[in-house]
Amino acid sequence: MKVTAFVGSARKQHTYHAAEKFLQLLQSYGNVDTEIVRLCDYNIETCKGCRICFDKGEEFCQFKDDRDKLIEKMTHSDGVIFATPNYSFQLSAYMKIFLDRLGFVFHRPRFFGKTFTSIVAQGIGKGGDIVKYLHFIGKGLGFNVVKGSCVKTLEPMTEKARRKFDLTLERASKKFYARLSGKKYPSPALFWLMAFRMARTSMQKMLDENWRDFTYYRDNGWFISDYYYPVKLGMFKKLAGKLFDRMALTIIRS
Repeated sequence: MKVTAFVGSARKQHTYHAAEKFLQLLQSYGNVDTEIVRLCDYNIETCKGCRICFDKGEEFCQFKDDRDKLIEKMTHSDGVIFATPNYSFQLSAYMKIFLDRLGFVFHRPRFFGKTFTSIVAQGIGKGGDIVKYLHFIGKGLGFNVVKGSCVKTLEPMTEKARRKFDLTLERASKKFYARLSGKKYPSPALFWLMAFRMARTSMQKMLDENWRDFTYYRDNGWFISDYYYPVKLGMFKKLAGKLFDRMALTIIRS
């Protein structure tokens, strides 16, 4: 299995070391090939919000940067980690610029069957909010998400803080490895089932072949499927899915 950690810090300090430790732990559990990708080593342009990637397709983007190289690394990974320091109580700029360049993937998710988690390194607080944000981001991109972890790295680090740092990563890595080795396509939560059914119904009724979102959903068979990937829905979720389709139609007609 291949696991890639994308690190949003230019310093080879706490965030980098946390990602490194996490990957080392994964390797100790089984046959895992790992890679650390430092976003600062890649050319990632700042999104201008022109919407060309949304409407026509990502290949028409005006920027010819390293976005596709990074997407390819995720595509060829079984597991993905986003690791960022807490800068001004938010993601680092490197990580946010990277996520903005992936904006079209939230319209056309693709990383199904791949396990995802996050690591946030911080000195004081509010890192939990970043973990929640990245959890949502991972779901939106299509990943099978494991709750992320927040490690405190207030300098100088005491021995007690170092032990807690190691313990947090050990616990998180075990959960990640279990998911990585287990079921790839879980039954969706109601929120994500609703997001899929209402999006696909809206696209089918409001767009046509001139829109990339329409052709992407059509070519993946999503206009007739229960969900993004083959999964057995229980009776309740089947009924809920039909309700969400009708809700989307009601909104369109109003």
